[in-house]
Amino acid sequence: MNGHFAAVDNGNGSSPDSNAHNFEHGIQVINEDKQYNTNLNEYLNETHVAEAGFNYHLISVFGSQSTGKSTLLNHLFGTQFSVMSERERRQTTKGIWMSKNKNEGKMADNILVMDVEGTDGRERGEDQDFERKSALFALATSEVLIVNIWEHQVGLYQGANMGLLKTVFEVNMQLFLKDKQNQTRSLLFFVIRDHIGVTPLANLRNTLIQDLTHIWSSISKPAGLENSKIEDYFDFAFAALPHKILQPDKFISEVENLGSRFIAGHRNKDSDATDDQELTGGVFLPEYHRRIPADGLSIYAEGIWDQIVSNKDLDLPTQQELLAQFRCDEIAREVQIAFDAAIAPLEEQQAESTRAGKPAVLPDLGQIGAEAREKCVKNFETQASRYHKGVYTTKRAELEDKIDNRLKALYQAHLTAAHKAGVTAFSDAVTNAVKAGQKAGGAYEFAEIVEKQKTKTLEIFKKEAQSLAIPGVAWSNFKPQYLIFEKELDEVSARLRKEEMRRLAIRVERWVKSRLGDAIGLEFNKLGSGRGGSGAPESGEKPATEKDIWDRVWKAFISIVGEAEGRFTDRAKSFEASDDEVQVGLWRLRRKSWVALREKIEEEVMESNILMKLRENFEDKFRYDEDGVPRIWRPSDDIEGIYTRARESTLGLVPLLSRFRLTSTSAPPDLIEFVGPQPHGVEPGDEEDLTPIGGVDEDEGKSLEEETTILSEPKKQDLVVRFKKMADGVYVEAKRSAIGGITQVPLYFYAVLLVLGWNEFVMVLRNPILFLLLLLISGGTYVAYSLNLLGPMMQMANAASTQGMEIGKAKLRDFLENHEGARGALGMPPKNAQRVESGISMDTLDSNGKRKETGLRAEDDI
Repeated sequence: MNGHFAAVDNGNGSSPDSNAHNFEHGIQVINEDKQYNTNLNEYLNETHVAEAGFNYHLISVFGSQSTGKSTLLNHLFGTQFSVMSERERRQTTKGIWMSKNKNEGKMADNILVMDVEGTDGRERGEDQDFERKSALFALATSEVLIVNIWEHQVGLYQGANMGLLKTVFEVNMQLFLKDKQNQTRSLLFFVIRDHIGVTPLANLRNTLIQDLTHIWSSISKPAGLENSKIEDYFDFAFAALPHKILQPDKFISEVENLGSRFIAGHRNKDSDATDDQELTGGVFLPEYHRRIPADGLSIYAEGIWDQIVSNKDLDLPTQQELLAQFRCDEIAREVQIAFDAAIAPLEEQQAESTRAGKPAVLPDLGQIGAEAREKCVKNFETQASRYHKGVYTTKRAELEDKIDNRLKALYQAHLTAAHKAGVTAFSDAVTNAVKAGQKAGGAYEFAEIVEKQKTKTLEIFKKEAQSLAIPGVAWSNFKPQYLIFEKELDEVSARLRKEEMRRLAIRVERWVKSRLGDAIGLEFNKLGSGRGGSGAPESGEKPATEKDIWDRVWKAFISIVGEAEGRFTDRAKSFEASDDEVQVGLWRLRRKSWVALREKIEEEVMESNILMKLRENFEDKFRYDEDGVPRIWRPSDDIEGIYTRARESTLGLVPLLSRFRLTSTSAPPDLIEFVGPQPHGVEPGDEEDLTPIGGVDEDEGKSLEEETTILSEPKKQDLVVRFKKMADGVYVEAKRSAIGGITQVPLYFYAVLLVLGWNEFVMVLRNPILFLLLLLISGGTYVAYSLNLLGPMMQMANAASTQGMEIGKAKLRDFLENHEGARGALGMPPKNAQRVESGISMDTLDSNGKRKETGLRAEDDI
């Protein structure tokens, strides 16, 4: 084992193997019996390092036994340290060995490498004295200390040698770093072995830095250095190597890359640089060098070792402390059994409810937890306080930390469940109270409901949090959780208030639509007769002019919206809504009101509606005179002139209705001023359901002119064509009515009538009754003629006579078909003797005695 290395002398001042050729592979600086080799200076002379002055560097490797430290150095620096056999697990390196770098062409000159005996070896067992002293020697003398660890050891306390480093750091400060004027720095170079890449190197670095910072904060520091940081004395570098057996080629390649870093470097000026980024060029910084000439290194190292060996702070704990540690650990495990019996079921119940997605509030948790904790700590105190006071105090603190961590997790989850349940209960209570108020007729105060339910919910949560308080335990003060809960209730209140504001806005919008439906419909109905038009009141009066219809519509609209804004503002103030919320609500109300007006106007100008209103307007001007009296058309009337004037007047409404224009400005209403600028409190959700308005929302690409255009050109043209056809029909009807009232009787007819009816005429004149009857008939005829009713009366007489004939025929047919005597008198066969297969009967014959077509079709269908 390392037999080819120069060993420590045998006590006579010289080694039997002290010849120059025995230094070829290195020298044992300190043996396993803690003896220093005084032949180190000879080795330095033989390797020509002693004459290099300050131009040399000292590196040490530190780590657990059998982790490949020697293997790493052999590949990295070309040394030949003995390595562990592949088939055996036994210690190879004993003591501390040194060898000069053989790969000088790739690295800095004169690099001395020390291979330190591995820690945690079975050969030394519990004897950690040499481990501590050898690690401290390497740290005190080396510029760079390579810490060789496996990837799976990162995050472990003993596996990563954090306990040993803690002791070494503490003694190192007391022995060598207490002089502020002569502080030296070293580089801790962590080489992480068998790195598979799942955990990034940056994460491993952060874990190691956190562990080192933690142990540094816990060590005892000399006076004046209490606030010092580990970064004041050490720099850190990190590298990762793949598995040597599984990835041999990659391992060798990465080792070569690692070797290129062992050159002179300098510190990066960038304050944001960290760890490896802070070192530029290589790992050997001038401040790492101990400034000891190479020919005095042997004496310097011997003095360091003597100081370390004589220091008592590195001695093992006493047997009393060991006994106290063992018994305190044993007692802690025993007292935790009862604690587990009380707490474990609660933890399981809480975990089960969490998995089910319904966190539960555990009853009497505070009382159960406090009693279990007190009993556990008291039992530990009774049994363990008899042992070493320092160990007892430490173990008690550890026990309290352990049980407090479990209780803290349980309590926090409990408060989280209470938090969620409280928020849900608060929200439901407010919602139900609002619904109850709405059912009662809307007489409720939202702000009072919210304040009442909030006070009630906070009191319940406060009582729950106070029940978890443990006297003398700082973490059981859950006031921050109470404040967070109160803050969330405020957020829920704001959300509920916003929802109530939305419901209020919806109700006001419905009211606006209802009022607009009546008011705007009435204005459009005034385009008709005003006496019998669609929905117009019988006693209504037509407006003085039809040209101001948009002024009247806009005035009614502004009046309705103004009243709606007053209603909204008064109700919103009762919610304790902020000015910003009110302004946002009014802004939304104005936009929605305009959209409602636009929809109502579009409904009124639908093809069927507007055509009906134009017809009413036309007929009002054509069928009625200026006094509103219906016209009775006579041939002498100027039907064409009246028709033309009425038609042109009505056609003038089409361009008027096609665009929303105010007569005062001859321009569309100022929608930008009406809607107003967007308030500061508008959120993205407030704009999701808003319809874009042309001229207001410029991003939509729709202008104000397009927004206020009611009828497009194609629709106007189609409307004019259809109206003209309808008006022409009314004109033709009037013309036909005037002509239909004229009866053309030849003049000779009157002479013939006088000659042939003279006797009857004289008889009528002599008989008063017949004379009066003649006067009545003559007067009625004259009235009918004057009213142009002779034509309709003749038509009614013809229709009545025709209907009478049909009824008579039907009665006669029924009589002949059902009366056997009549059938015999006419020589018709009996009713039962008819041929059924022919399908001929009275029902199947028409007035001419032919088969009815309906009967034939029915027979064909059958």
